Amino acid sequence: MTVRVDVISWVNRLAGGPGTGEVTLTEEISPGATVRAVLHRVGERHPELGRALWNPVRPLELGDNIEVMVNNAVLGVTHDLDSAVSAEDRIALLGQYMGG
Repeated sequence: MTVRVDVISWVNRLAGGPGTGEVTLTEEISPGATVRAVLHRVGERHPELGRALWNPVRPLELGDNIEVMVNNAVLGVTHDLDSAVSAEDRIALLGQYMGG
């Protein structure tokens, strides 16, 4: 079973993309796999993305620069890191834009 991970905007350059638009990755998952497990697998395949995704001081927590969405909702609305995912779910990694 696979789950789709869309890597959007500047974030996709961390996964070999052009840094604009969208790059779609697919990850093989086992039944009961969680959002966290999928993100760790993506980070293992794309180490630069993995370093940007996770907090370097608290590695069980997400960092501040990438927003994670599941089925078009930010984490905490319908899913959290420990929610199970299925093949129908879509995870999106979207770069946060900061500044004044």
